[in-house]
Amino acid sequence: MPARSVRLLMLAAAALVLVVALGIRALSDGALEQHSGTALYASMVYAGVLFLWPRLGPLPAGAVAVGFCWLVEFFQLTGIPAALSARSLLARLALGVQFDPTDLAWYPVGVVPLVALHWLLRARSRAARGATAGRAG
Repeated sequence: MPARSVRLLMLAAAALVLVVALGIRALSDGALEQHSGTALYASMVYAGVLFLWPRLGPLPAGAVAVGFCWLVEFFQLTGIPAALSARSLLARLALGVQFDPTDLAWYPVGVVPLVALHWLLRARSRAARGATAGRAG
């Protein structure tokens, strides 16, 4: 798939994840809102990684996405995200406010299904290209 198409698909995927996250936030609260928000944040990061590097494979993209999420979570221990979040909703959405060790486990929950889907789609695409090349020869 051309890089431009991947980037457009990732923008659409990120928008869809955002709509789902906002819908859950509007209809629910408590643990569902907290944990789904964490997992969906990681899903959006995965889409962002593929937007930036559209040719990246599923496992490296997943590792970058989870690693980024973990770095942001540990960054919260400094107090800087809390200070920035007090002044900016965008900072609050991007960096969070306070460290929660449970979030470390929820980030992969948002990324692993996308890695699996990406891997499956990539394998199907390669198989289709191989079948087409076999017919042409």
